[in-house]
Amino acid sequence: MNTNLPYHRYHLALLMSLFDTLRAQSVLMAQVPEESNVLFLERFEEMVTQLQSGDQDALYAGQEIICQIITRYPQVAHMIPRDLLWYFGGDCLHYMPDEEIAQYQLLDEHQAQAEARGEEFDWEQARLLLMSEHLRNS
Repeated sequence: MNTNLPYHRYHLALLMSLFDTLRAQSVLMAQVPEESNVLFLERFEEMVTQLQSGDQDALYAGQEIICQIITRYPQVAHMIPRDLLWYFGGDCLHYMPDEEIAQYQLLDEHQAQAEARGEEFDWEQARLLLMSEHLRNS
């Protein structure tokens, strides 16, 4: 995994923001025993570190962690950026409607085409354009 790609840096930034948000949420502490929260946040932080170092296995850990946020802390599940569900894929895709998955598949296709032409692809910008186009057409 090349962590220097803008695509991966973008998602790492989203993960760090989510981590900081979860750590700051006092809601987390109210429904799950404190030591469980601490262990969960430690695993989350370890997964981010592994992703930063290019460890491909961290993607599986990320899937598990994102799904755990949704099931363990449903009151903060809405804070998970949709891009992270797509980035980790697997079980995370169960939390995305088919229409949204189709949009992300289209983004992946655009990214592959741009890379095949040797062009840079700005995932965040392309996603914003596609989503705004979708809203105009709905």
